[in-house]
Amino acid sequence: MTDGAPFVRIADVVKRFGDAPPALDHINGEILGGRITGLVGPDGAGKTTLIRLMTGLMVPEEGKVEVLGFDTVANAADIQAAIGYMPQRFGLYEDLSVQENLNLYADLRGLPLGERTATFDELLEFTDLRRFTTRLAGKLSGGMKQKLGLACALLRKPRLLLLDEPGVGVDPISRRDLWKMVENLTKEGIGVVWSTAYLDEAEACDSVLLLNEGKLLFTGSPVELTARVADRVYKVSGITQGRRQKLARYLDDENVVDGVIQGEAIRLVMKPGTMPRGPDDGSAAPEMATTTSRFEDAFIDMLGGGPGGRSKLAETQTPFAIGNAKPVIEAHGLTKRFGDFTAADAITFDIPRGQIFGLLGPNGAGKSTTFKMLCGLLKPTAGEGRVAGFDLRRDAAEARNRLGYMAQKFSLYGDLSVAQNLSFFAGVYGLSGARKRDRIQLMTEIFGFARLLDMSAKDLPLGLKQRLALACAVLHEPEALFLDEPTSGVDPITRREFWTHINGLVEKGVTVLVTTHFMDEAEYCDRISLIYRGRSIALGSPDELKAQVASDELPDPTMEDAFIALVQGSEEKEAA
Repeated sequence: MTDGAPFVRIADVVKRFGDAPPALDHINGEILGGRITGLVGPDGAGKTTLIRLMTGLMVPEEGKVEVLGFDTVANAADIQAAIGYMPQRFGLYEDLSVQENLNLYADLRGLPLGERTATFDELLEFTDLRRFTTRLAGKLSGGMKQKLGLACALLRKPRLLLLDEPGVGVDPISRRDLWKMVENLTKEGIGVVWSTAYLDEAEACDSVLLLNEGKLLFTGSPVELTARVADRVYKVSGITQGRRQKLARYLDDENVVDGVIQGEAIRLVMKPGTMPRGPDDGSAAPEMATTTSRFEDAFIDMLGGGPGGRSKLAETQTPFAIGNAKPVIEAHGLTKRFGDFTAADAITFDIPRGQIFGLLGPNGAGKSTTFKMLCGLLKPTAGEGRVAGFDLRRDAAEARNRLGYMAQKFSLYGDLSVAQNLSFFAGVYGLSGARKRDRIQLMTEIFGFARLLDMSAKDLPLGLKQRLALACAVLHEPEALFLDEPTSGVDPITRREFWTHINGLVEKGVTVLVTTHFMDEAEYCDRISLIYRGRSIALGSPDELKAQVASDELPDPTMEDAFIALVQGSEEKEAA
């Protein structure tokens, strides 16, 4: 390579799998050293395929990929010796410790014995994993797993580092840590490719390649793309009630490209030359003002807009009476200990009917433990949980029949077909006969499963897996819906479709408990409990939590700013 030459050249590349449309369709681009290049796009866009072509693990049908001056077809071994690669799925050995994984990958990478002690020390310091060298990789939090994967990819300092969706399932603090680590690598001249469906990550890249359905939609800096929707993004505030209904109305307006809830406000992207309309329900006119555009706004606009505000699922939902003042989900002093370790410590909250309640916190903070106790999947050490009036200790079976559960990881049966999963879960939830047939047929129509009924669930793309998981969770029209990181790794369009369904169900009186690492999703919640080190350190609406951390230096904090500031404040109090 000559000085200043691109680290990667992608020239008119085509990649096909069987008779399906091309996974990559005449892609062109360059990746430079000393920069973070974002490989951005929805699930199934072709990001992982393109990364694997860069590693030499796949070869293109047409075109050429050149990495560090080597052709990927003729010189794959030379490329693999010079790059670091962190695959999308956790590629380490969960039954080995942190140190044992480092030892194994040092062997695989041919790291000389004399260099290992110094290299291990540097990487353990860099990733802050020194305290966890004896812990099994399978027992690490999501963020620590990603840090260990990064350490193994860096055992021999690469010239080019390929990271395939390193932020999936990782909390905001760990994502920022990962980002700082990678930024420090670029200062040494290392070129970084960061594949992501998180559009806030894309916005922080130096340049991006934006893919959709195998086609390259845009290449350049994120600022160039974001500028396309400047002056077309509005914040609609002063909404006194019914913001979910108002959002649904806005999304059905042909001039609205995209819309999301932002605390007590609504954020809208409009078509050129248009403005949001005033209310048509006789309510007072809200305040409307343009606001700063984001990469996600431009991305949704480029794809032709979001899925609209109509939810066929919600339209078929039997309504629950929202006027009932009794909480649907209650946690009173919920505590769970594993030996000497307290995973959840006296967690207390209640959720009225027809509200969304969010459990937020870093990986390993105790969210999922609290969540599982309220689902009846974990028996509390102390305290009480109730769902729809049923005590989870005494009446667990009755409580579980009133709730729908969507697990953090794909919880369905991969070896069963779509149709078999629907039939199995309908039976689990007590449906039979005509009622069972009607509900399965309805879910098939709503979620577009007709052509997929015989496909194994494990072979579905991630977005369709999540649709199937949601369909199985709502088959029996539950009063309460438990969603544990339901959209982790899912593209923005699918996430909007998902939340259109949830918002519609909540308007029908369904009560939702959700955990999420997407801070924009936290804005949909009526209230949030921020869990850290097993305790609830903050409780309130999204706007109330943001107001707690507002300052002269940060007058308008984001939800992510609030998350990080509240966790850091809790750490400072403990240290004092």
